[in-house]
Amino acid sequence: MSDRLRINRREFLQVLGAGSAGLTLGVFRLAPALAQDGSQVFKPNEFLSIDSDGTVTLWVARSEMGQGARTTVPMMVAEQLEADWEKIRIMPAVAHPSKYGSMSTGGSTTVRRGWEPLCKAGAAAREMLISAAAQIWAVDRAGCKAENGMVIHVPSGRKLGYGELAATAANLPVPAEVKLKDPKDYKIVGKQKMRLDTPEKLTGKAVFGFDFMLPGLAIAVIARPPVLGGKVKRWDDQAAGAIQGVKQVIEVSHGLAVVADSTWAALQGREKLVVEWDEGENAKLDSAAIRQYFIEKSKEPGKSARSEGDVAAALQTAVKRIEAQYEVPFISHSPMEPMNCVADVRSDRVEIWAPTQNPQSVQSMASELTGVAMEQVFVNTTLMGGGFGRRLMADYAEEAVELSKLLQAPVKVVWTREDDLQHGYFRPGSFHVLEGAVDAQNQPVVWKHRIAAPSISGQLYPQQPPRGNPDLVDGAAQLPYRISNLLVDYVMANTALPITWLRSVYNSANAFVNESFLDELAHAAGQDPLAFRLSLLPPDHRLRGVLQLAAEKAGWSEKLPRGKGRGIACHACFGSYAAHVAEVTVTRDGRLTLDRFLCAIDCGQAVHPEGIRQQMEGGVIFSLSVAMREAITVQNGGVVQQNFDTYEPLRIHEIPARIEVYIAENNLPPGGVGEPGVPPVAPALCNAIFAACGVRVRRLPVSENDLRWS
Repeated sequence: MSDRLRINRREFLQVLGAGSAGLTLGVFRLAPALAQDGSQVFKPNEFLSIDSDGTVTLWVARSEMGQGARTTVPMMVAEQLEADWEKIRIMPAVAHPSKYGSMSTGGSTTVRRGWEPLCKAGAAAREMLISAAAQIWAVDRAGCKAENGMVIHVPSGRKLGYGELAATAANLPVPAEVKLKDPKDYKIVGKQKMRLDTPEKLTGKAVFGFDFMLPGLAIAVIARPPVLGGKVKRWDDQAAGAIQGVKQVIEVSHGLAVVADSTWAALQGREKLVVEWDEGENAKLDSAAIRQYFIEKSKEPGKSARSEGDVAAALQTAVKRIEAQYEVPFISHSPMEPMNCVADVRSDRVEIWAPTQNPQSVQSMASELTGVAMEQVFVNTTLMGGGFGRRLMADYAEEAVELSKLLQAPVKVVWTREDDLQHGYFRPGSFHVLEGAVDAQNQPVVWKHRIAAPSISGQLYPQQPPRGNPDLVDGAAQLPYRISNLLVDYVMANTALPITWLRSVYNSANAFVNESFLDELAHAAGQDPLAFRLSLLPPDHRLRGVLQLAAEKAGWSEKLPRGKGRGIACHACFGSYAAHVAEVTVTRDGRLTLDRFLCAIDCGQAVHPEGIRQQMEGGVIFSLSVAMREAITVQNGGVVQQNFDTYEPLRIHEIPARIEVYIAENNLPPGGVGEPGVPPVAPALCNAIFAACGVRVRRLPVSENDLRWS
């Protein structure tokens, strides 16, 4: 059994958006389905069914962690179906190896990868319902149209509701080709709709992972080694066993599991355990050593990820040269709901309830671990209190499956905040060395960027070299600016710290470096940062539009007094284009206030505008918290931070007084939303700090920098 991971390379590629499973979802025929009352249900594909009472049930195969998947997915299907939005019912899909394509919720793929297949699924059902009505009326179907959950015969005005048509439509063939609606006719997509999961959340009926219980369910917490990679050497559970409610202590793959009849008893039992750990080879690891390792690796010859022109020659003839080093720390996902999972392992069946972003990975892990056929492993995805990529991993579900198999009973594994911070996975830290130059006309002629960082794919799959560039150059190798002599290279610097994908992955670090150093080049050239960017972007690049939109709304040309600054940054990733403007105040003694933040996003067709605004606002707060204060540090082989007192997020009174979101309007294919708004936040902030007080922030978090000025 794997020590930390249960995800195969195909799933990994799907998470990053490289897999094709999400693109190959067909609209296919199912066997006739029956409702509980015995009436026939119209279910033309895996995504929807219509009962005889007209209720439209939509199965959502993507995880809901606050980003709105259980609303945007139904909106896409319902739009093409011409459904009555008031009769929509949503159901989370149970994991299946292939039925829904990739069910991983990561890489901002829910809308951008689901748009075409889900729209076609709704359109196919619509056309079948129209054909059913024409058949019942014995009329030409060309005279029929679907509208708001019914089919209308235009010449006569006759109407039939979808429920009345369900039985007839269920026996018709699924059309091989369907025509999608013209965007000008949209009634649901692009409109403001209340989220479908809001009522249950408001009434407390919504079931998150921590909420789920079964009769007689045992609760377990795990005592984990304080050193990365450590193992149990010997232990004494006498005091733990004396705690009322503690049932037993079991050694498992990740430490010692304390099993009890309540969470409180399990936690108290864990406190009483006496454990001697084999600390292994990482006992002396610390952050200073990791930083020095990155620095030394950055001096090694790099492998080219992108090379244009002759950088060495251009540096020799340049009028102005600048050099800089940038650093980005390891950070934690820290979703508000810590990891948890319920597993019930039996000899011929496994059922799991988990707040997971990757139910298929959990399913394959459980099948392998228990020997139960995949078809008999049922993974129910609960709501989750945040994910940010952490729940793409299956380690916490693996613990529940392992324990349930040992106990031969259902068990719930619960993590605490301390478990999450000290024993989870992290966004990789990185070290960057940059050189740039401008010519006599103050035009940039050199861009050189070396990255020393761990590779997520390199650590998880060391025996499987990536095709093309490794992931650690994502967002750096794609620099959008036209600079004639350009080199982006890298040195892979893997460490003992476990790493995985975190919201926007490497784009957040590399965009911070790109957009901050570009500001340095603009300053060296004596040019306005906005004008400088626009002059370097191709005329048809979509970043131009969001830069101009953000700058216009921010009043970019308006002068600010010393101590107040405005900074701009942009980035393209996951199929979308974003630009941010930050406004800050820095007092002479170095106190920083976040005054205003503006976001402009071009994500193609906006499916749920309010959801997009929420994602942008949440992305700003998430990213500002990371940029301002968050960093994971290591001492004596273990993570120092334990809870939100030592890994402190921004507090409510510290976020910008105003966060404004502007959505570019077009009908291009949808791009991602959850992640593209994250990367430009840190550089916009740090460029604003420089504009306010002249201090250039090259090392995150900002709190580690002295911002005092005179």
